[in-house]
Amino acid sequence: MPWVHRWGPVIVWACVISTFSTHLFTSEHTESVVIPVLRWLLPHAPLRELLRIHAFLRKCGHVVEFFIFSVLVMRGFRAGRREWRWGWALWTLFICACVASLDEFHQYFVLGRTATPWDSLLDTTAAAAALVAMLFLWWLARRPRNAGL
Repeated sequence: MPWVHRWGPVIVWACVISTFSTHLFTSEHTESVVIPVLRWLLPHAPLRELLRIHAFLRKCGHVVEFFIFSVLVMRGFRAGRREWRWGWALWTLFICACVASLDEFHQYFVLGRTATPWDSLLDTTAAAAALVAMLFLWWLARRPRNAGL
């Protein structure tokens, strides 16, 4: 499997993550889009509840971003092989934690963004959850088909 095919998606997704950390995706900008949609879906909800939902959706964005990133990094290490190596998983988690930390460091310098180690922890936890999910799916695929019969 050529290098670009293995690692190109990782680089592209890292750029997507970096784009989401720019001023274009500050809370104020996403709020101007999300709150009207939530107001339409939940017309009787008080504004404070809509703002809580908005904050929750933003945190879900972290989880989705780094879940996908972890899957792509692990895919790069596996390179089409069927096996599972703990070294690959540890390197994947390390890379995801580094990118999460760099992402928060980047946000420190972006006007309208806040950098918090809690977001890095959330990102890294999402990456770990993706690895657990992939390990479970790998284990399921490896089980004998007649197990338990």
